[in-house]
Amino acid sequence: MPPLTRERSESGRERRKRNDTLVGTLQDEYGERLAPQFSIRMELGTLEERIGPSLEDSLDDVLRHFGIRE
Repeated sequence: MPPLTRERSESGRERRKRNDTLVGTLQDEYGERLAPQFSIRMELGTLEERIGPSLEDSLDDVLRHFGIRE
């Protein structure tokens, strides 16, 4: 099973996304502002690597990077 990326829901509960989740799937859920310059066929794990080492395997970090979350 691929590694998981963590995310906190609005209630503070931790949700997980598989690192093989496609950017297109995430854009369907979070909007097209998420990684617009990347292929919709790119996997979340690859996106995290491309954004940079400052991320700690957290989808929240990715969402903040693209201005979707504060």
